[in-house]
Amino acid sequence: MAAASGGVEPNGANEAKPTCILVLGMAGSGKTTFVQRLTAHLHAGKKAPYVVNLDPAVHEVPYPVNIDVRDTVNYKEVMKQYGLGPNGGIVTSLNLFATRFDQVMTFLEKRGSEHRYAIFDTPGQIEVFTWSASGSIITEALASLFPTVVVYMVDIPRSTSPVTFMSNMLYACSILYKTKLPFVVVLNKTDIVDDGFIREWMQDFETFEEALSQDTTYMSSLTRSMSLVLDEFYQNLDCVGVSSMTGAGIDEFLLAVGRAEDEYEREYKPEYEKLKKEKLQKEEKEKTEQMEKLKKDLGEGQSVPLTATEQALLHTERQTTGIAVGTALESDSGSEGMQTDEEDEEEKKEYASFKRFLEQSKEKDKESKSSAT
Repeated sequence: MAAASGGVEPNGANEAKPTCILVLGMAGSGKTTFVQRLTAHLHAGKKAPYVVNLDPAVHEVPYPVNIDVRDTVNYKEVMKQYGLGPNGGIVTSLNLFATRFDQVMTFLEKRGSEHRYAIFDTPGQIEVFTWSASGSIITEALASLFPTVVVYMVDIPRSTSPVTFMSNMLYACSILYKTKLPFVVVLNKTDIVDDGFIREWMQDFETFEEALSQDTTYMSSLTRSMSLVLDEFYQNLDCVGVSSMTGAGIDEFLLAVGRAEDEYEREYKPEYEKLKKEKLQKEEKEKTEQMEKLKKDLGEGQSVPLTATEQALLHTERQTTGIAVGTALESDSGSEGMQTDEEDEEEKKEYASFKRFLEQSKEKDKESKSSAT
């Protein structure tokens, strides 16, 4: 019943945190149609997801969105203002949106208890998201707080050629090792072509070798060599066949997401916590080293021996002034200087007054003597 209504129930650790599903894939692989089918399936099972559209160039989305990048960034205005082409406009729009992605994280944290899943629909040009700074910022930010699963869409009708199939798998492998997150491969459009031949190619190298034998080009030789390298990648890969048009395989996909959640809690989350702790320790160490360097730069200087001439000048200075060079002066030395000047002025006035008194006394003596004679 759990599978039919939306997959594995959340455990206690993820009870208030939605599982983030990042849908990636080549242009035309059916990402938006898959998100629409998955959203409708979850709504039907009374498990409404939190949906985020990260494609700024899409004209309209066939599903209800909670957050839309187009409400924040105008793709055409970005192209016009910066003189960019279509891909450059998408990259710049996503970069601008990534500067405010902390608000998206806040909304997810607040609404986490209301939603079991958070689904992110990415741009059609896969390289715009997977190899840009904004893609890394968004992916790492989500994985640091929420269980995050990367879903890679494979267009089955376009992968009937062994060379095209190998190109798809190489891209999937590169994304897996770049994101270092739980990975689910969705073999889309099973209503057009059955996914059995792809599973057979992934499980049996000889069958894939036989399909390649019909192609004698250099590309087939390279593909044959790369298939041996990807053998281990296939063994640990979780693949699900889905039809986004009919909805076939959606329940199996949700079960695969449940397994990826357990993998995240068991393997990826401890690794992220370890990397986060190491990063904090490194930053703390660098901060401590900078403080020590600053203290050393601002500390006392080394003592420098005086020459004979400098010692003689210092001795003469001490004798004439009576003050040792280099001694600290009191904080109120300025006020004392002012007081000394005032005292000198008063002494001068008293001396002048006393001098006048003496002169007046002498004149009186003269006058008395003259009157007596």
